[in-house]
Amino acid sequence: MKWKDVDFQTKQIHITRSIVQNVVGICKTESSQKPVPAHDYVVETLRQWHRQTPYQPSENWVFASPVNQGRWPYLSQQIMRIHILPVARRLGISKRIRWHTFRHTYSTLLRSTGAELKIMQELLRHSTIRVTLDTYTQAVTTEKRNAQDAVVALLFPTNAKA
Repeated sequence: MKWKDVDFQTKQIHITRSIVQNVVGICKTESSQKPVPAHDYVVETLRQWHRQTPYQPSENWVFASPVNQGRWPYLSQQIMRIHILPVARRLGISKRIRWHTFRHTYSTLLRSTGAELKIMQELLRHSTIRVTLDTYTQAVTTEKRNAQDAVVALLFPTNAKA
């Protein structure tokens, strides 16, 4: 994601591209390009990062790698191998962890909060509810924010209402 994708005013992140095997392309579906509401805690953390990073222009990546002067984001495989897996191992997690593991965890946490299935589908940016269930109603952004607030409260109880 690039800085231009982060809307600090509306507290949304606009998903406009994907990176698969180090190739930048378009998102798979129209649903996966819809904006995602960002929790106040995430918005404030991004604001702080934006003040600190040397790569602040809107065309720069939010998590720009210093290799090539920030014109490319950190590679997801490196983040997983160098940062996430060592922490997981220190915590005693020995199961296989991939980036998709986080989507499954998020889905499970959303469901545990009682989030409506349509809200889950839209937050996960699935094209149909078949993956998450099958409905064509629109979820209200307020409900999406409430569902995200509940997940953040589970993970960061002291920062839940930033």
